[in-house]
Amino acid sequence: MFGRHLRSLVLASAVAATLGFVGHARADSGPIKIGDINVYSAIPQGTEPYKKGWEMALAEVNAEGGVLGRKVEVLSRDDAAKPDVATRMAQELVTNEKVAMLMGGFLSNEGLAIADFANRNKVFYLASEPLSDALVWEKGNPYTFRLRPSTYMQTKMLVDAVAKLPAKRWATVAPNYEYGQSAVSDFLAALKEKRPDAQVVEQQWPALGKLDAGAVVQALAAAKPDAIFNVTFGADLARFVREGELRGLFKGREVVSLLTGEPEYLDPLKGEAPVGWIVTGYPWYSIKAPAHEKFVAEYRKRYNETPRMSSLVGYITLKAAVAIIKKAGSTDTAKLIAAAKGLTFGSPIGAITFRAIDHQSTMGAWIGKIALKDGSGIMVDWHFDNGKNFQPTDAFVRSKRPASAD
Repeated sequence: MFGRHLRSLVLASAVAATLGFVGHARADSGPIKIGDINVYSAIPQGTEPYKKGWEMALAEVNAEGGVLGRKVEVLSRDDAAKPDVATRMAQELVTNEKVAMLMGGFLSNEGLAIADFANRNKVFYLASEPLSDALVWEKGNPYTFRLRPSTYMQTKMLVDAVAKLPAKRWATVAPNYEYGQSAVSDFLAALKEKRPDAQVVEQQWPALGKLDAGAVVQALAAAKPDAIFNVTFGADLARFVREGELRGLFKGREVVSLLTGEPEYLDPLKGEAPVGWIVTGYPWYSIKAPAHEKFVAEYRKRYNETPRMSSLVGYITLKAAVAIIKKAGSTDTAKLIAAAKGLTFGSPIGAITFRAIDHQSTMGAWIGKIALKDGSGIMVDWHFDNGKNFQPTDAFVRSKRPASAD
């Protein structure tokens, strides 16, 4: 009887071990889940192309067998441009869906909220589009990495392009939240370095999405600036451009503007595009690099439309996430962080590296002027600035980034 009982115990243990192994193998062979959070309903002109970009990249990755022998699945959530909702969505994705990492974000306050969640809950977060310097500096943390060039980087690129202009008296207009405040501060700091004689004669801070174009344009015109630095985008940009043109605000003045050359903001202006503005943007139609031409062709084939800047960002974000997982050889958070630091990966616009010191990528940006062609705005006389040439020194980063972020 004892022998039969012993044999039964051994058999039961073997079966349990086998079932346990199968269950473990089944979990490991399931899809690698990535949680995506963005302002889809609030700013569709920017985020719908972003989603199409990562969906195209996801299809390519899975067609090639996925990563670590597993398919990749992206679970997407809309935070309606509300930081508290972004935090709630992050919690749901991590707790209920068991995602390996988070990605996304568009507005800076939204991105900062997700980054704070990532830090408190020890979850890897790849920020795609939030531009605030604080994301990787003052509020930087070990778990957050950022793809797009920051406001510090993009404003330095713009200042490089305009420092030799005769303009001394500057006015600024920017949305009154983290991104707008950071962009203006960075631009003026960079301008003062190159042009100590520059002075600020007027600043306008409309609430995001609520720009009173008449009042803003009147205040700027009354200050009689030589040049204007604009940070408005979307519907606010359209209102500002139309009212400014109507009242002659831009006549005889240089206007320097963040993001305005990006198709998602330039295309809706059509024939009202502000000719002569010096902008950051995305001249996809005249970038001749083979890898980028392939990206454009595949995007147009898949969606029957032309790409936006957000399309490119979404595509690169997903490819970056997969490159990180591949290098880590695991979805363990600590290994993902170690893999991302200093990682260089390929993209349609060349190699991109995540700096180890502040987790900021070296992704660059295009600087040029707006012109009209066939009744629509385009970028001309543009050049591409490599992001690595516009990043601060390690000493500067250490003065901004808390030691606990490493």
